[in-house]
Amino acid sequence: MTRNQSSFPPEGASGKQFNAQDILSREDIARLLDTVLALSVEMMNADRGAIILLDGRKLTVVASRNLSEETARDLTDLSTSVVRQVVENAAPLLTHDAQADPRFGQAASVILHQITSIICVPMFNEQTVIGVIYLDSRGNRQRFTDENLDFIDTFARMAAIAIDYALAYRKLYEEKVHLNIGEGYKIVGHSPKMLEVFGLMRRVMNSDITVLLEGESGTGKELVARALHYSGPRRDKMFITQFCGNLAESLLESELFGHKKGSFTGAIADKKGLMEMADGGTFFLDEIADISPTIQAKLLRVLQEGEIRRVGDTESRRVNVRIISATNKSLKGEVEAGKFREDLYYRLNVISIHLPPLRERTGDIPLLIHYFLTELATKTHTSIKKVAPRAMQALSNYNWPGNVRELENTIERAHLLSEGDLIDVEDLFIPEAQELAIKLKTLKDYEREIVLRVLKECGGNKTQTAETLGVSLRWLHYKLNEWKAKPE
Repeated sequence: MTRNQSSFPPEGASGKQFNAQDILSREDIARLLDTVLALSVEMMNADRGAIILLDGRKLTVVASRNLSEETARDLTDLSTSVVRQVVENAAPLLTHDAQADPRFGQAASVILHQITSIICVPMFNEQTVIGVIYLDSRGNRQRFTDENLDFIDTFARMAAIAIDYALAYRKLYEEKVHLNIGEGYKIVGHSPKMLEVFGLMRRVMNSDITVLLEGESGTGKELVARALHYSGPRRDKMFITQFCGNLAESLLESELFGHKKGSFTGAIADKKGLMEMADGGTFFLDEIADISPTIQAKLLRVLQEGEIRRVGDTESRRVNVRIISATNKSLKGEVEAGKFREDLYYRLNVISIHLPPLRERTGDIPLLIHYFLTELATKTHTSIKKVAPRAMQALSNYNWPGNVRELENTIERAHLLSEGDLIDVEDLFIPEAQELAIKLKTLKDYEREIVLRVLKECGGNKTQTAETLGVSLRWLHYKLNEWKAKPE
C-alpha cells in the first residue's frame, strides 16, 4: 500500500477516539489482553504477535509477544501495510505466502524479516474498528489456515469486550468522582435572605426547569447549582461546569459543542463537546453574560430544540441536559444594552435565584466560621479552634468584597497561623482586624512600645534614652525591670 501515515486512519474508519494509555492504566485489562495474545500465539504456533490499538491517528501496541522493545514502540518490523488494510477495510486478513502475495510482497518488513504467513483481525467497539490482533510466521508457509483465522477472530471479540469494559469502567469512575465532589458541598446559612434562597431551591430541585443564578463572585452560585443537581432526578448523571468568561469564542464553541476532524487547524480528530458528555445530566454555565452572539445562538437551539451541532459538522445531535447558568452581572441590563439576546434571556431566566452578598447576611458569619473550622479540624485531625470575641467582632464588621470565598480563605489562613486553640485579631489579615488590634491597645502598651523603640534607636544606651524621652534614669530602670525587657 502507498497510503502514508498523515492520511491514516481514513475518513470513516473510526467514529470514536480511544486512548491506549487509558487501557494500559487498568492493570487487570492489560493482563487480560496479554493473556489473550499469549494464547493466540501459542495455539497458532506463531512466531510473533501483537495487539494494536488505534490511538487517535497512531497505532499503539498494548500487548506483544516475541517483539523487541523498539519494534513494539514504532512497529518497524511488523507489516504495517497489513494492519492498515485491516483497519481501513474493517475485515480480517489472511495471507499464506506474504512474499508471493502481490498486495504485500514488496513491503520492506516482509522482505527484510522473511515473513511468510500473516493473520490480522480487527477488533470492534459497536461498529467502530478500535484495533487489531496481528500474528505472523517466518517458518512453514502453510502454517495459518482459514480455521486459524476464525479462531483468532473469536479471540479478537474477547479482546474488544475487555477494552469495552475498561472504557465503561472509566466512565463510571469519572461519574462517581463527580458525584462525590457534588455530595461534598454544603450550603450554610440561617439569615432571612438565605432562607428565601433555600425556599426557592426546594421548589425547583425536583424538576428539570432552567435556573438562572445571579450574584457577586464568591457568593456560592456553583454550590447552589451542584445542590440542585445532586438533590434532583438527574443526580445519577453527570454534572459538568464550564466557565465562559474571558474565553475566545472558537475555544468555547469547541469545548461546549465539540468539533469535526479537519474543521480547523489542529482539529486532528473528532471531539465530543461537553454538552454531549452531560447528556442526561446537568450543565452549569458560569458567567453566562460573557458569551458571544454565535454561542448565544447555539445555546438557544439547545434550549429550544435539544440539539447541538459540532464545529464543522453538518449533522445535528440530540442532547437532553438541564441548563443552570450563573452571572455576576445584571443579565437584564446586558439585554437592554444590546449585548445579550432577549429570547435567550427569557429561556435562561425561567426561575431566577439571587445569591445575597455576605455583607447583607452578616448574621451567617459566625455559623460559616464554625463550619469552616470544623471542616479544617477534620482535615488536619486536630481539635476545633475557637475565635476570640474581638476577632469575631472584626470578622463581622468587615465588608467582605470577596464574599464567602474570601471568608473561607481568611479562616483557613488564620487556622494555620494561629498558635494554640484560639484565633485572635493578630491572626486575621483583614483591615478591620488590624485597626481593632491598634484600637484595643492600652496606654501601657503604647508606653512600652515607645520606650523600647527609643532604646533601640539609642543603641541600648539607657542614659541617652532617658534624656530623649525626658524621664529620669531611675524611672527607665524601673520600667525595664517591670517589663523584664533587655536592651536590643
